[in-house]
Amino acid sequence: MNYQVGVLQFEPELLNPAKNLKKMKELLEPVKADLIVLPELATSGYLFNNLDEVKSMSEDAKTGKTAQLFLDLAIRKNTSYVVGFAEVENGEFYNSSMLVNPDGNIYIYRKTHLFYEEKKWFKSGNSGFKVFEAKGGVKVGLMICFDWIFPEAARTLALRGAQIITHSANLVLPWCQQAMITRSLENRVFSITSNRTGTEVNGDKKLTFTGMSQILSTKGDIIKRMNKIEEGVFITEILPEQADDKTVTEFNDAFGDRRPQLYKLRNDK
Repeated sequence: MNYQVGVLQFEPELLNPAKNLKKMKELLEPVKADLIVLPELATSGYLFNNLDEVKSMSEDAKTGKTAQLFLDLAIRKNTSYVVGFAEVENGEFYNSSMLVNPDGNIYIYRKTHLFYEEKKWFKSGNSGFKVFEAKGGVKVGLMICFDWIFPEAARTLALRGAQIITHSANLVLPWCQQAMITRSLENRVFSITSNRTGTEVNGDKKLTFTGMSQILSTKGDIIKRMNKIEEGVFITEILPEQADDKTVTEFNDAFGDRRPQLYKLRNDK
């Protein structure tokens, strides 16, 4: 099945959700695709100074302004979207991503592996690594940013049938884009990393983000990698069913050859 996938890269403005939502909508309106991935915390920006800022940016996963905008886009444009946002539920705050589908369904992933000062603001995700169906029944697994450094995250999603791993990010370390080549290759899945651009300043704190959003094939080939500063949307066509084939050679299968009974996590005798 020919499937149009895309990645959106842009520079959100810290603590200005109205402007960020407007910018995302303007970038997405002219674009036709089946699935588009947007960055982590795309609505709020990233570099918080206190819990009050986090609280003011957090929203309900199903009724907040981010959900409202992307539900409208998904239904009108017949497109699935993955977008990062600050979520609040029962007084707890999560760094989350939502998958919004044209049928009106919304699925939520809460970031499992919090990075740096995120541990001051957000609760560690409790959703686990689940696979959801996007438009056309394509199987999508969600990761967020620092999840990339833990190979168990992508492997869990792949073992659960993900054909595409969507990876919303606010990357500042220099290694992720290259590491995701291995994540795609070792799991034989497509991956889409949507990173933000720009430099964010809040008081005496400052972070510069690495851009270079990318779409990778099941063999780790770079289908597209944006540069560090450009803003916009890139769309390409893939065959999701290629991710169902784990063949490496005539005699080898990336999953069939696994021997989990020998993969010890402790030095047990």
